[in-house]
This record gives sequence, C-alpha cells and structure tokens, in this order.
Amino acid sequence: MRQAAAVQFSGLEAVLLRAREDSVEFPYLLANHVPMVLIALDRLGASAERLEQWYEQYRESHALPLMPPPVAPIIRAAWAEALGDRTREADYRAFFIAETRRLGIDAVIRTYLPAMVNGLAGSATHPLMRLAYGVLKRDDQEVGTALGYWAACYLPLPSATGAVPDTDDPGSVLADVGNIEGIRDYEPETDLLWHNIRAVAALPGFRPVIDRLAFSPDTPRRMAATSLALFAGTMDFSALHSVTGMHWLRLVSPHLENAEPFYRAFWQVIASLVPKIGFPALPTTETLEEMRRRQAPAWAEIKRAAIASDDEHDVSLVFSALQEEEVWKDPLYRVVAARRVGLIA
Repeated sequence: MRQAAAVQFSGLEAVLLRAREDSVEFPYLLANHVPMVLIALDRLGASAERLEQWYEQYRESHALPLMPPPVAPIIRAAWAEALGDRTREADYRAFFIAETRRLGIDAVIRTYLPAMVNGLAGSATHPLMRLAYGVLKRDDQEVGTALGYWAACYLPLPSATGAVPDTDDPGSVLADVGNIEGIRDYEPETDLLWHNIRAVAALPGFRPVIDRLAFSPDTPRRMAATSLALFAGTMDFSALHSVTGMHWLRLVSPHLENAEPFYRAFWQVIASLVPKIGFPALPTTETLEEMRRRQAPAWAEIKRAAIASDDEHDVSLVFSALQEEEVWKDPLYRVVAARRVGLIA
C-alpha cells in the first residue's frame, strides 16, 4: 500500500517521498521518469499543485508498479555480483542509499561508479539521468536510488581496449557508424532504446567505436555541440537523449576522478543509436547558423509550455537545454526547446 507523505514534508519533497515507493521501471522495461521530471518541473517554476497533478497522471497512465520486494541484502565485499539483475532493485537501492549516507555523495560516486562505467547504457542511460538530478538536488536518497538503479539495470557494452584514437571529431565517429558490417539489418529484441543499443553493440564491427575519439579538455564541449546539432537536424526522439545525456554527464563528471571513460561510454551509446535515428548527416555550419537566427520565444514562455506538458521528454529537454545554454552560450538550445514544445515549427 502506498504511504501518505509525512506531515513535515510539502511540495516537491512530499511528492518525491511517495514517488520513491515506485519501481525505477514500468512494463515493459521502460524508464520511470517521475523523480527527475518532478525536480526539473520544480526548478522550472511549477507549483506544488502541478507537481502533484503531474505525478498522479503519470502514475495512473503508466500504471507504475511499486518497487519489487527485497530478495537478499547486498554485501559490501561482493556488491557487484548481482549487477544487471532487475529482481535485486530493492536490494541495490537499499545498499546504495546506506552507502551514500555513510560516505557522502561525492565519495560514494567516486568509490562505486567507475566499476559500473561499462553499464552506462542500462535502461537507456536513465540511471545516469536519475544520478544527475540527485547530484543537482544534493539528495542522498536520490543519489543512492540512482546508483541502485544503475546496478540493477546494468547493461555492459564493449569496454575500451586502449587502441590509439583516430579522430578528435565526435561527429566523425557518428558518421562512420553507417560503415559497420551488419549495421543496416540488425534485429533488436524489441524497439526499446536499450534493446537497440544492445543489438548494435553486439556487432563485431562496433567494438572499436569506444576507442576512436581522441580526448582533450575541449572534447566534452565538442560532444555537446555535436549532440545539439544532431537533435536540431532531426528533432528525433533518440537524438533528444544525446542533448539531455550530455547535461546529465556534465553534472556528474565533477564527482569523478576521471570522467573520460564515462564520456567515451556515453558517446558509444549515442553511436549505437545512429541506425535508429536513420543514419542522419549532421547539419552544415551554415544551416546551424540559420537555425540559431530563428525567432524563438523567451525562456519564460518555453518554461511555461514545458510545465503545462504531460510529456516527460518535453520537460526533460527544456530543462536540459536551459541548463546547457547557461554553460555553452549557444542560442540554438532555446530554438530546439521551443520547437520541442510546439511554440515554433
């Protein structure tokens, strides 16, 4: 039975308290966006009433299941033995919430996340999303839950081999995916994003992708710019996750001693989605400049549209675009956000 929020909590905290009773996924193996979207909505300026309304409609429309019952405690000395076992969601969540309280947010991420970098693709990278929003909120329970989510849905992709990189252009890595043998006729188990990711990653010719990109201090900026160009040129659902994912990784990376393996793993995921996006060519520099010059509403209007939307990806994209524009100073973020919520064509 769902418990009522404790009396001392109100607004965002009260709704989050209830939302944590839900599983991190709902049938069939789809990511539950509620906690992250609630945090984004709150920061976009949504009222307490809208947070409550948004949660209830999402819970009912997706028939969110409660977190499954515990199986057995996760032992610290053998914590990685059940990685990828969704039946252990409650066990992993309890373990990592306790570890977060014991070590603190920064130390728990530095201690445990590097061992799970190859599983970043799990649940289509949404554990990274939950972790980023937990970090943003400085919330022990959300960070611990996110690490537990990552562990339970761990999806290993080919690991880095240390091969010498052959390009410093993130776009080149994506463009060359179309040359991989079997890339145009692979068959995923279902059309889920992570099933597509898994099927592409299993192709023998995909293995070198993770090593191809030469990494420098400027690489995250170039990856963010390429992600934005990919989404601007396609407005594709899968490409949307390249923009939001770069935001999530930027929030988490300061808590890692070495973020490069995570950026490599994330770009490997985006490369695996190139077939699902349709093997797009990135827009030219001239085309991107034309897009930037488009008349788009002010952020205040875009935020209001996102708050009014029941689509979790509208909220996610708008919030990430707003935050990324503040860092990278590219007006194209505002243009694609306005397009996503239907304010401009």
